[in-house]
Amino acid sequence: MQATQSTPAAPAAPTGDPGFKLPADAPGVPQDTLPKTLPPTAVEPVEIAPVAGAPVTDTSARDLAIGGAVFIVLLVVFFFIRNAYVHHLVVRRVAPSSAGSAGWLLFLGLGFISSAAVLALVNASKFLTFAVAGPLVVVGVIALIAALFTGRR
Repeated sequence: MQATQSTPAAPAAPTGDPGFKLPADAPGVPQDTLPKTLPPTAVEPVEIAPVAGAPVTDTSARDLAIGGAVFIVLLVVFFFIRNAYVHHLVVRRVAPSSAGSAGWLLFLGLGFISSAAVLALVNASKFLTFAVAGPLVVVGVIALIAALFTGRR
């Protein structure tokens, strides 16, 4: 006697039914699930309550200290960039006095723009206003443009 082995049946052809349905696809379910009127809290400002058990500390002094340290590090980096730019201009046969002026203008431009960026990162709601960041960015961009024109002489 021979042993008969059963072979698995071939899978059925897909009928278009994936086997599940989303609730919105079901017949008889209304499609509009949004409320018709706004709740009163939709137009009021959001108030965030402190987490129970969390220490109540003011982090603004810590944020300012970190921002100040980052700004000092950036100024040191910009000073080395200034020296490299002055050296590059002198190699290109620009007068040393013009190259020095262009280097300091580059340093000032980068410093003003980075101060606006650091202040915006420390407290955007307080410092990222036209009255504070606007003049810093404008003076920084003018100094960068002046550095490029001064370095061309």
